[in-house]
Amino acid sequence: MGPTEIPSQSAETIKIPTSHYEFGANYIDPNLMLIGRVLTDGRLNARVKWDLTDNLTVKANAQLTNEPHMSHGMFNCDYKGKDYRSQFQIGNGALFGASYFQSVTPHLSLGGEVFWAGQHRKSGIGYAGRYETDKMVATGQVASTGMVALSYVQKVSEKVSLASDFMYNYMSKDVTASVGYDYILRQ
Repeated sequence: MGPTEIPSQSAETIKIPTSHYEFGANYIDPNLMLIGRVLTDGRLNARVKWDLTDNLTVKANAQLTNEPHMSHGMFNCDYKGKDYRSQFQIGNGALFGASYFQSVTPHLSLGGEVFWAGQHRKSGIGYAGRYETDKMVATGQVASTGMVALSYVQKVSEKVSLASDFMYNYMSKDVTASVGYDYILRQ
């Protein structure tokens, strides 16, 4: 089912979206996850996550569409060490990225990332920090793209956590802030 065309008195055709359905298939194994979806507008979404070892994971995401230049794909390779994590990304449009996160103390982790989007001729570098205790997690990120992001999660009880985040882009002057909660119904 696609959009319904409504005749009008002008030369334009008015299209009203109708129902949206998906057909999907999943395969989940302890080391392999395959997810596929076909949407009514003809798009195909596919995701793969494969744990090659306890430390090495490969991920792939793809979306195929009949719209010109709207199909995309991404390939990630994640490696988890004893006290660090690294990731490499390759995507269509000449997208390349890498990130590294290192535990500095039992509570503090610091890291950074770099990317190059060749099709758009943009590059960036970012830095991040995370401080964690038994009752809270605080994170901060700053990037050369102009983004500054802060988040805080406080565990109130075994079932309730409160959270807040703040994002600011110093180039566009956009600001977003939110608060929320998490309540676990069953445990």
